[in-house]
Amino acid sequence: MPDNALRELLLPAIDAAGRPGKAAESALRDAIRSGRLPAHTRLPSSRDLAAQLGLARGTVMAFYAQLVAEGYLFAERGSGTRVAPLADTSETPAAPPPSAPSWRYDLKPGLPALGAFPRAEWLAAERDALNSLPDNGLGYPDPAGLHELRVELASYLGRVRALPTTPDDVVITSGAAEALSLLSTVLHQRGARRIAVEDPSHLGQADLLASHGLEPVGVPVDEDGIDIGQLTDPGCGSVLVTAAHQFPLGMALHPSRRRALLSWAERTGGLVIEDDYDAEHRYDRPALGAIRALDPARVAYLGSVSKVLIPALRIGWLVLPPDLREAVVRTKHWHDLGCAPLPQAALARMLRSGGYDRHLRRTRRLYRQRRDALLDALATALPGWRPVGIAAGLHVVVRLPDGTDDTEVHRALAARGIHAPALSGYAHSAAGRPFPGLVLGYAASSPDRLRAAVAEMAEVTGR
Repeated sequence: MPDNALRELLLPAIDAAGRPGKAAESALRDAIRSGRLPAHTRLPSSRDLAAQLGLARGTVMAFYAQLVAEGYLFAERGSGTRVAPLADTSETPAAPPPSAPSWRYDLKPGLPALGAFPRAEWLAAERDALNSLPDNGLGYPDPAGLHELRVELASYLGRVRALPTTPDDVVITSGAAEALSLLSTVLHQRGARRIAVEDPSHLGQADLLASHGLEPVGVPVDEDGIDIGQLTDPGCGSVLVTAAHQFPLGMALHPSRRRALLSWAERTGGLVIEDDYDAEHRYDRPALGAIRALDPARVAYLGSVSKVLIPALRIGWLVLPPDLREAVVRTKHWHDLGCAPLPQAALARMLRSGGYDRHLRRTRRLYRQRRDALLDALATALPGWRPVGIAAGLHVVVRLPDGTDDTEVHRALAARGIHAPALSGYAHSAAGRPFPGLVLGYAASSPDRLRAAVAEMAEVTGR
């Protein structure tokens, strides 16, 4: 923007106010809200604007920082401070648009702190991997995955998840999504047409299963996890569970339910698919061993690095019963000839060197701080909203007062650029709506951003 344009915009408000810093902050906020400052407009540096307005540089830095925290501005190294895109508030949309919008506050669950990814350590591991791989390691890979990564993962899962595993049990995949796709394909080839899923649960997974010819059948969840007594559909020969940290409600599967689940599998010849999506992230409870450790012949286990490192790496794994492994590897071969060896080799080095564990310890502390900031903000600004499932994971469910329409709350927040998914949006049936709620991810947002989001949520809902 022209050097003096922002000065002309802000000076009238400053001249008329007793607190020029607050007046400038308010005027700048109003200009962004009204559209007079379009999205991505570059603002002057704090030094330049301070000189133009006759203010202390610290004052300008303070209100820039406040507007960044509120989502009106964003700052990027080398690009200066710019106006952030805001959601259209002219009308309340029926639902968020299908393409990824630019949310002012994105509290969707499932994302780790992308900025915490150990870039230098990963680059060093990739350089070492590239230097160490023999020439024949640069050809088409083993579709089951790089052997050295399968060795390290078997060791890691045994140590961290109490899961006795050999490298031959493991198949490397392009994320957990491909792991579930490969397994679904094999099950469909063997005649499966329906699969039991927790209700509520991840609807993206349900859509993935349906796209591979498996109809998801919801089984209700209560405070002890999935109710196996209601798994009565004889056409369901497999069941997908998030036993360590149910998604989205957050409870761990009770020991009696674990036994009931394995008894069902033994009695029916069924398969348990254990999605261990974020079991490493726990704060107020001890680690729980994986179900597969109790019955490796009837449990397929899947995981990925998406919640510990970043989703962009697209590295996941399946630990399979012997009667499924060959078919899954064959399907993987025809699907993409195997995952790229170089990222696999880099991950193997991070596991072997302890870098993966060190990163996990760092982020566990970080996420606990962010969780606590969110809980404190909710307790202060929205005391009638009760957090549920807070002991582990990267998100919390907030129980809204009885009688609240969580879809309407979601829509009202979306209209202000706040992405806070409704709990009812994860239900497969009426039984999957235990109470009105919101599912709030906190791992990808700083404490200041979380506090600012909650303050605005209180303003929107009038609480």
